[in-house]
Amino acid sequence: MVSRVRTVAFQGVEAVPVDVQVLVAPGKVGMGIVGLADKAVTESRERVQAALHASGLSMPPKRVTVNLAPADLPKEGSHYDLPIALGLMAALGAIPADALQRFVVLGELSLDGLVTPVSGVLPAAMSANALGLGLICPEGGGSEAAWADPEMDILAPRSLIQIANHFRGTQRLARPEPVQEDASALALPDLRDIKGQTVPKRALEIAAAGNHNLLRVCYIN
Repeated sequence: MVSRVRTVAFQGVEAVPVDVQVLVAPGKVGMGIVGLADKAVTESRERVQAALHASGLSMPPKRVTVNLAPADLPKEGSHYDLPIALGLMAALGAIPADALQRFVVLGELSLDGLVTPVSGVLPAAMSANALGLGLICPEGGGSEAAWADPEMDILAPRSLIQIANHFRGTQRLARPEPVQEDASALALPDLRDIKGQTVPKRALEIAAAGNHNLLRVCYIN
């Protein structure tokens, strides 16, 4: 039986849907990842196996094959760790496979089973929302993902154990809320504190007033 988990590949700021397919079958013991994956993705097998072991789940004495479809789309980054791990857990019966069908998943795993932050959470959330799906992301990215849609189903676990317990019904993960920093509490520099530099300050003021872009050029001797 093949378990499937949805994730994304990033092309610039665009999140392209990717289907993570996990098959556990008789054969030489080990895990293989196919689907035009770069080195960071192929290294996922080491992080996934260590994280599962730390979470109390042993790897099966069988051949595990992970396919990232479409196979002709380059896959880069460490955010495939969590979807691969959840797909493997579903294939082993540790979590219900049908529960994952409602989510797009991304996140990096540490060796002790914690889910660590990754970049691209907001584009992934927007892509998932456009497909009518929820999002499973690291705890550190939950407030960012919450900006995609106030009604969107978002799970932001701290660890593999948390997400497994959530799907088994023994623990409830609350939906993260969007967080907006209080600008008044930020100690930002002010142009009036700069002495001299009249022309550069005027250029910055004009750019800010007109909402123009600025190009910073650094000279290295």
